[in-house]
Amino acid sequence: MTEPSPTSIKDALQSTAPIDAIQVRGWVRTRRDSKDFSFIELNDGSSLRNLQIIARNVLRNYADVQRLTTGASIIVSGALVASQGKGQKWELVADKIDIVGGSDESYPLQKKGHTPEFLREIAHLRPRSNLFGCVFRVRSRLAFAIHQFFQERGFIYVHTPVITGSDCEGAGELFRVSTIDIKNPPRKNGEIDYAQDFFARQTYLTVSGQLEAEALALALSKVYTFGPTFRAENSNTSR
Repeated sequence: MTEPSPTSIKDALQSTAPIDAIQVRGWVRTRRDSKDFSFIELNDGSSLRNLQIIARNVLRNYADVQRLTTGASIIVSGALVASQGKGQKWELVADKIDIVGGSDESYPLQKKGHTPEFLREIAHLRPRSNLFGCVFRVRSRLAFAIHQFFQERGFIYVHTPVITGSDCEGAGELFRVSTIDIKNPPRKNGEIDYAQDFFARQTYLTVSGQLEAEALALALSKVYTFGPTFRAENSNTSR
């Protein structure tokens, strides 16, 4: 029997009718066991909401399912049915669960809440948290709205350089970009010889695309740009 093509959890949750054969893929958020079955909260990043998986003890690998921990990745095939619980419209009764990758007890994202300070220390995993899931979704919508606003009014989106030799705002809060060995830099007249650097001059990460946008406006008329920009200011704070 041919397995169904994968369905996103977002689409599954928004289904208007039960589905006899469906397959979803994602990461385990939580698992709790009852007498004859287990409840798994599954998320694939397509929605902040989780899809509840009902794993019955008749599954051939049910013993392995009972050992699943937060962060494990699985593929679930089964039927999407109306949920008997409150707060959710659908749940998936699993006919088959393939464990793609396990997760040990040291996995840092657990069911409890986490502070932004803690999530900063695990930047590679924090997009899986609800907080940063919301942040990136909001940023996506805002960026789209900005593009839509200017595009509908005939503006041209331009990419301004990320690496620049100028301090646009004169504040001096710049990140330097260099290939020079900082421990043993070449020197001339007692100063670092930036003529031997990659760009043969001092270069920085840009703090603004303003200067380049002004030049482009004199050729293309209506232009806009936004980020990324960088400032060498200490923002390691919870505020």
